[in-house]
Amino acid sequence: MKQALSAFGALSQETRLELFRQLVRLSPDSLSAGELARDLDVPSSTLSSHLAILQRARLVSSERQGRTILYAADMEGARDLLEFLVKDCCRGRPERCAQLLKAVLPACCP
Repeated sequence: MKQALSAFGALSQETRLELFRQLVRLSPDSLSAGELARDLDVPSSTLSSHLAILQRARLVSSERQGRTILYAADMEGARDLLEFLVKDCCRGRPERCAQLLKAVLPACCP
């Protein structure tokens, strides 16, 4: 519950939500903060703050490559959030969740 609330809080801001969605679209690839700032037209200093919030919420991960830090969607954290949301979906009758899966699967696996 605590992790889900942290993730929802992180995603409840427009720039962070768009940043997370951009990184999910690029997954499994990663981008530097500078590239993300240009893509989203956000000042680098502001973006850095947003990335830190998303990292604490386990929605973004980072990896240092030399002097550059690359950011990617934390797909494990995103999966945990989705799992939390649908864990008790349809009272244990997965066929009732067909509409939900039908909407989600084409979005991530066209």
